[in-house]
Amino acid sequence: MKKLTIYICCAIGLSMATSCKKFLDEKPISVSTDLSFWKNESDADKGVAGGYALLRKTLNKANGLAFYAYGDLPTDEFSAANTYRFDNISRMEWGIAVAVAETGDPMMQMRRYDTFYSAIDQANRCIKFIPTIADEKFSAPTTKNNLLGEAYFLRAFNYFYMTRIWGDIPLVTESAVITEAVDIPRTKAADVLAQCIKDVNTAINLLSWDYPNAGNRAVRANKGSAYALLAHIYAWQGDYQNCNSATDKIIDQNFYQYVNRDSYLNIYKGKSTEGIFEIAQSDENEGNTFGIGYYTLKTPYLTTNTNNAIFSINTANLTSFYSDADDKRFKNGFALTNSTDPICIKYSNITYVNGQNVITPVEHNNIIIFRLADIKLLKAEALAALNQFGPARTVLNDVRAQAGLGNWDGTDANLFEGIIDERGRELFLEGHRFYDLVRLARKTGVVKFGDEKMTKSDFEAGKYYWPIDPALMITNKKLTQTPFWSSKL
Repeated sequence: MKKLTIYICCAIGLSMATSCKKFLDEKPISVSTDLSFWKNESDADKGVAGGYALLRKTLNKANGLAFYAYGDLPTDEFSAANTYRFDNISRMEWGIAVAVAETGDPMMQMRRYDTFYSAIDQANRCIKFIPTIADEKFSAPTTKNNLLGEAYFLRAFNYFYMTRIWGDIPLVTESAVITEAVDIPRTKAADVLAQCIKDVNTAINLLSWDYPNAGNRAVRANKGSAYALLAHIYAWQGDYQNCNSATDKIIDQNFYQYVNRDSYLNIYKGKSTEGIFEIAQSDENEGNTFGIGYYTLKTPYLTTNTNNAIFSINTANLTSFYSDADDKRFKNGFALTNSTDPICIKYSNITYVNGQNVITPVEHNNIIIFRLADIKLLKAEALAALNQFGPARTVLNDVRAQAGLGNWDGTDANLFEGIIDERGRELFLEGHRFYDLVRLARKTGVVKFGDEKMTKSDFEAGKYYWPIDPALMITNKKLTQTPFWSSKL
């Protein structure tokens, strides 16, 4: 058999996870068992659960940091990442040489898309086989629709996420093709996003607003999750008219409510009233021993680290971000702010396990993908882009009011940038900042990553798209390198 073009890793579970819970315990279905597996509702549910588990594995690759290393680390939030490879990631030195054999190297993992395609192949399998299960094998017609809708959502989410990272990527929408095909070329990002929009709209038509099980709130996709994904896709495309319409579908439904900013940290424990889509890892029998908290916390919030935090917050930018010290997000989301090493404590929901005379901290925080304040500010961004400045200010000020702040008082000319800045305050270390700054630079020409990370000319040359690891190009002869990096690896 020929070499695989896109390597599929079928093992489920994170090396850093202490355990997985409920539906995330399920393994993806292998090709060899397809014909004997898809018989009833339980099988369909297990198949979809495998897709969520693979997505969680993907966002936790590179020492449990991928979600934040893509979305936060290479931005103005941090001045340094004082550890192997993540210092290079922070400085956007993404072309650094890594030996092919070093598959565990964080830089290689960040440059590879293997696990994304594992999740996509699982979604493709669900999309192919769930419709073949007889309707009477489901407890209700809506159950079958919801499971199929979740599969379409997962496929769209993975492709959208990859497109923001690499731009053009191979597009595969058929089950098992990934494990058989050789030499799949990159598809234009615009065509991939078109497929994402098609999939999300299919998901919207299939999904319900409510969750069959209250314990699955936000950690499984519903109609609100799909509209949130759609809004972000349109914003990334610069299609702000459709972005605004998608955000309205969520806001007008009134299904989500703000968490009181005096209890701000409850958001990150997961499944809050504000959460729209999250990756489950916060319950008692879930958790990571090596994730974002390990790198951003120190004593007294992480008792095993008595030194400075491994990732250093950019103190100058932190001061400018939160110029009002009464901002509840600043007061409740950060600590040691009068020191030279302030820390973000969003991911400080930690328990300690004593085993074999070793005390191990276990982090219990969901990865918050979409939440209400994010969607509100995305709507404000869309309105500002459409020159609807008054309505944009109204939405912006609604979010600021939750944090105990007064109305934003900048000019209309600076409103779009002001909203991106507000997103920086609201969504600090939540995986959004990098993509927000890309949209800002595209719309206004303002590049705020920091010249030491990416200059305006670098941005215009496409540096914000990651390179593909050369190891992938060995097995796939049709892959071409991301243009900015083509002469740098």
